[in-house]
Amino acid sequence: MASHFALSVFLALLFPCIYVDADTPANCTYEEISGSWLFSIGEGGHDNTIDCSSFKPVSELQVTLLFPDVAVDSEGNVGFWTLIYNQGFEVNINGVVYFAFSAYEKSGKKVTSFCDKILNGWSHAAKGYHAGDWACYSGRKVLGKVPPKIHDSTQLSSDNKKFIPNQEFVDQINNVQSSWKAVVYEDYSGMTVAQLIARAGGPNRLNFPKPSQPTEADLLKAKVLPEEFDWRNVDGKNYVSPIRNQGSCGSCYAFATMAMFEARVRVLSNATKTPVFSPQDIVSCCEYAQGCEGGFPYLVSKYAQDFGLVDEECYPYEGKDLPCNEKKCSRQFGTGYHYIGGFYGGCNEELMRIELVKNGPISVAFEVYNDFFNYKGGIYHHTGLTDKFNPFEITNHAVLAVGYGADKKTGEKFWIVKNSWGKAWGESGYFRIRRGTDECSIESIAVSAQPIME
Repeated sequence: MASHFALSVFLALLFPCIYVDADTPANCTYEEISGSWLFSIGEGGHDNTIDCSSFKPVSELQVTLLFPDVAVDSEGNVGFWTLIYNQGFEVNINGVVYFAFSAYEKSGKKVTSFCDKILNGWSHAAKGYHAGDWACYSGRKVLGKVPPKIHDSTQLSSDNKKFIPNQEFVDQINNVQSSWKAVVYEDYSGMTVAQLIARAGGPNRLNFPKPSQPTEADLLKAKVLPEEFDWRNVDGKNYVSPIRNQGSCGSCYAFATMAMFEARVRVLSNATKTPVFSPQDIVSCCEYAQGCEGGFPYLVSKYAQDFGLVDEECYPYEGKDLPCNEKKCSRQFGTGYHYIGGFYGGCNEELMRIELVKNGPISVAFEVYNDFFNYKGGIYHHTGLTDKFNPFEITNHAVLAVGYGADKKTGEKFWIVKNSWGKAWGESGYFRIRRGTDECSIESIAVSAQPIME
């Protein structure tokens, strides 16, 4: 598979000003994407290494996308679609999956999103696909067209200012609340602001949707769940893989998704199989993500189904953008990737707990504020305080929810979450965060997928 760099090159050739760079700065909403689209589809019969820099359309398909998740084509077939964050969308209809990023044009810090067009994307059979199923396609909206919109780019900060340990800020955090404890991490003093922002996932490139309202059926299912649950100790067994450290590469999305698959293999095998998968393969080789500049767990889970994951031992993590090295590694495939709730914006606390207990840990995303960097223990919530010496942009960070519970004394509910900042951070690499209030948007866009066990 070509590297994400190659993807940027061929899209740049196809669209002189419209291209993919970092988490794409396109910013398209459900309202802008919904409507009638015409897909122009190229010749099929290719494998997943297909180059879509140019192709000749041989057929067309008109598809109407109805909010929030129903797709209907011109032949009357009914299928499914979902927005993928604010970056693009995926359609599954009549046995075929179509995925592409939304188009945009960038000039300096200004970005123009063209939400009625897509960059060249990929299509393949939805189930049981094989080497001859892949094709290229492009698309444009034919009804409900959207005018271009201009907005500022949120590129990764290039601020090389060194982090300054700030005991005063930590004291303020600890004085205004007693739910969690903050400390000074001296290790940060060797990092720049840009490195810390990358460590937390990169700049905030999307507005999180609000959690959906649970149905009566969901409430009944959640009511019978245990009051507390932790995959690190289920009948004396730990089903969660070891804590890792992503360094200053913005690869949290890869670590969170690898950790989900690692845990779920352990769950399905009753902890007899304990793989550790390679985030570097995602950083270097996944065309659905943008390396150390960011990515999303939904698309990495799609990559697991379309291309498979490789072991860390075969493709060791280096924590930087490197060309894809197509090593002959055995691959672990996934299936059933989806947003919890069925579509982007369908998530809530009850559905997250149901999925977590039933199938294993889940990948979640949340907004990181600068007080979170100083977290050491307790139940985190954002204090609203800012660090005058170390100002940070709000970032989107991907992590792994492994359990939930409530404080025995206060009754405050929390999620138990695995981070990728090493064992010395937080509660031995983990943190707890307030549950049931969508704290920092953590109950908005959880993702689930299952490994295919041989």
